[in-house]
Amino acid sequence: MASVMYALLLCLSAGALSMVQGEDPYLFFTWNVTYGTISPLGVPQQAILINGQFPGPNINSTSNNNIVLNVFNNLDEPFLVTWNGVQQRKNSWQDGTLGTMCPIAPGTNFTYRFQVKDQIGSYMYYPVTAMHRAAGGFGGLRINSRLLIPVPYADPEDEYTVMIGDWYTKSHTALKKILDSGRTMGRPTGVLINGKNAKGDGKDEPLFTMKPGKTYKYRVCNVGLKNSLNFRIQGHPLKLVEMEGSHTVQNTYESLDVHVGQCFSLLVTADKEPKDYYMVASTRFTKTVLTGKGIIRYENGNGPASPELPEAPVGWAWSLNQFRSFRWNLTASAARPNPQGSYHYGKINITRTIKIVNSASKVDGKLRYAVNGVSHVESETPLKLAEYFGVADKVFKYDTIEDEPPATVEDKITLAPNVVNQTFRDFVEIIFENHEKSIQSWHLDGYSFFAVAIEPGRWTPEKRKNYNLLDGVSRHTIQVFPKSWAAIMLTFDNAGMWNVRSEQPERCYLGQQFYVSVLSPARSLRDEYNLPETAQLCGIVKDLPKPPPYSS
Repeated sequence: MASVMYALLLCLSAGALSMVQGEDPYLFFTWNVTYGTISPLGVPQQAILINGQFPGPNINSTSNNNIVLNVFNNLDEPFLVTWNGVQQRKNSWQDGTLGTMCPIAPGTNFTYRFQVKDQIGSYMYYPVTAMHRAAGGFGGLRINSRLLIPVPYADPEDEYTVMIGDWYTKSHTALKKILDSGRTMGRPTGVLINGKNAKGDGKDEPLFTMKPGKTYKYRVCNVGLKNSLNFRIQGHPLKLVEMEGSHTVQNTYESLDVHVGQCFSLLVTADKEPKDYYMVASTRFTKTVLTGKGIIRYENGNGPASPELPEAPVGWAWSLNQFRSFRWNLTASAARPNPQGSYHYGKINITRTIKIVNSASKVDGKLRYAVNGVSHVESETPLKLAEYFGVADKVFKYDTIEDEPPATVEDKITLAPNVVNQTFRDFVEIIFENHEKSIQSWHLDGYSFFAVAIEPGRWTPEKRKNYNLLDGVSRHTIQVFPKSWAAIMLTFDNAGMWNVRSEQPERCYLGQQFYVSVLSPARSLRDEYNLPETAQLCGIVKDLPKPPPYSS
């Protein structure tokens, strides 16, 4: 009896200790992914809905929250969602890419479990399987700042998520067949704002309402497929306050170029005549300009929105100059209470330089996109699982691309899983060099990086003298203009297998992506979580015994 009482006391003590230490809050979600019919551009078409919604529901969280999200796949093919920009510290197992996870089979469910650790900001989620993103399945993900850490602006009256993107009336299956046949998808049909395009016939319902005199926060993300978009609101200046997880210097703009995969947070004050106004998103760098509109209505306003839309800028030089105006707010604290500027990235020695050159060519008569001459192909076994189970040599080879690609890299394309081996905690410079005539948009999972330069021409080491080594914005996507290059810098301190991809799904699907393997030599829980017990296994690892777990 005494031993039982002693054991009970130990259990109670342990429970009390865990309650004292506390755990960050949990948020629970259930998603039912289904097909549905929508007609955003007047043509009925099949869409992917989440809980019956298009776009999908907004995830509203706070720094360090634990998210538990159960996804039921009611489609007729495998499905997988990635969390664009959420860093998944030590947890690439939940990243939602085909190189790290098995897709969710039709008629089954999978529960994502991850923490939005040490992050704030505006993000989005979207499907990575097939061409599902062209049918929906996307939405916004907010990470609010903890109350104990003030944001560098007054609390807005309300916050609105704005999903802008180009849109095709062809179905996602038709677009996939086009790509599989070796052709390009061609031009999109129109532009949507939160899944709609106002007709301007006086019958449009407002997307958002504002009270006169109040200030609102708009979280704007380009979740489209191909085109950069210029975003603006009739008569209302846009104050930029946050960009992909970083507080920025609060410049004011008449309009902002939002490239594919990028998210901005803007403050808008309702200080104009009380009536309706259009928010506008139009394609950039295209011969034919496509425009999407949405209504913003003042409460108790009287009068329709003016049919005269504010003009968009012309040319990519304007967009480049806008990029150069973006600055990291060095005095604001982000997810942690220390100022952003306390991290002096510009004083860290570079240990490795990787130059990435994108190219397009045909292999056996079919269009493929490549990185340094290698066009990535998905394997039946996710790369991360193959590595973890010790069978990587049966699935892929490391370092299929060179850090300095040869001058002839664009002449020939090789099809293979594309994995770069990266030393844990090294500080690395990555150069994205675009020799094509179209704009590129790149994303890196698992990290934020410092966007230190974009310039026309070819990169050389002498170009480093033009880098912004003081207040370049820490973010997770960067555009590369035609015949130009972009430079980013980061420390690879997040162990795992991480995807670097074109944010344009056509290019990503046809090979313009690669993975970076960042292994911790210690195999310790300090650096990386163990494979979750609930992880789905597929390919050659499906029936293999699990390796010994990492220790603490």
